[in-house]
Amino acid sequence: MKFTHLKLIAILMRKINFRHWAWKHTFFAALSMALFQPLFFSSVRLTGVAIGTVVTIGSSQVFAGLIDWIYFKNKPTRTWGIATLHAIVGCVLLFVNKGEATVKPLGIAMALCAGITFAIYTHVSKALLEKEDALSAVAMTFSISALLLCPISLVYGIEWVGQNANWLPLAFMGVFGTSIAYLLFLTGLQRISSSSAVTLSLGEPLTAAILGVFLVGEYLSLTSWVGVAMLLGGILVITFSGRAKKTNEILAT
Repeated sequence: MKFTHLKLIAILMRKINFRHWAWKHTFFAALSMALFQPLFFSSVRLTGVAIGTVVTIGSSQVFAGLIDWIYFKNKPTRTWGIATLHAIVGCVLLFVNKGEATVKPLGIAMALCAGITFAIYTHVSKALLEKEDALSAVAMTFSISALLLCPISLVYGIEWVGQNANWLPLAFMGVFGTSIAYLLFLTGLQRISSSSAVTLSLGEPLTAAILGVFLVGEYLSLTSWVGVAMLLGGILVITFSGRAKKTNEILAT
């Protein structure tokens, strides 16, 4: 439901051609995202926010690189390896003192599956963007994903949607936390590799940690700050390596 406004905008702008749309890529992108949501949140419920987040985010970087290597025959670069290692270690250090160390095998398994589905979503979306623009891709993918998740919503109940206190948070998460966020993600995905995009997505826990300190007044230990620095370092490695590569290509021409 929260992507209806994006779909309407895309249709009004005549960006969606239903007859010639890339349905295969869209369906697999929607399916992978529909699987990611319950897998990730179930892993968090079973094994805690810290462990579930670290395993999901950390494994998605590795799975994205493996898919890029095995399926698309793009051997991971040393730069990607260094950035990914920094990012994963940084993420572990950031969450290591959160006090939620309940390790349950089923929760870990779900987090790993969530990591795989997010990596697949990124790669399929990369292929989709070769045929469609980012706005239309986000609108169609998440509209179909929402339809796929409807049966789960009906099983667990949707009474909370009718509570007035939930409307503002729902609107904010739908527009800013998801719609605009994934629109920006896919726009950036058009210019960089899928594995690099997944690594850069680690800016999410980094931003959450910094906002928690400055807006909510949370406390980060020295270990957590080292994790923040390593996360930032991994992101900077990917960013500046991309700029250097682009500069070299311009000079070569």
